Amino acid sequence: MSAAQATSNKATFSRFHDATNTGDAEVISKTIDEVVEPNVLFHAPVPTGATGAQALKQVWAVLLRAFPDIHVTVEDVIEEGDKIVSRNTVTGTHQGEYRGLPPTGKSITYNEIFIVRFAGGRIAEIWGVVDVFSQMRQLGAIPA
Repeated sequence: MSAAQATSNKATFSRFHDATNTGDAEVISKTIDEVVEPNVLFHAPVPTGATGAQALKQVWAVLLRAFPDIHVTVEDVIEEGDKIVSRNTVTGTHQGEYRGLPPTGKSITYNEIFIVRFAGGRIAEIWGVVDVFSQMRQLGAIPA
């Protein structure tokens, strides 16, 4: 893969990440349409029966409903070949239903790691590990 393509992948990743931090479901959805393959393979716990880009849009709809002020801080980005690895810290305030829990008003901080594979300049595959245990513990669903 060329250095230009790698730079392009990083720019695409940044664009997607910037969109997620707008807190605007419309902007996120539109950006997903532009930078993510419609049939993206999504290897992460998704709370829906959807697949591909539709599943990714639904994940963000659920997160924004639960945590309207959700913010993802990228701590590390490692690039190798056609993949980008991102280690993130996520913060938000629980103001809407999430995984069956009514809003608690609690602020949460949790970590996640994603590996994103690119094909033809678009996101083609995503693997994610999200610290859901920490989320649930902070929301009071699991005893501390």
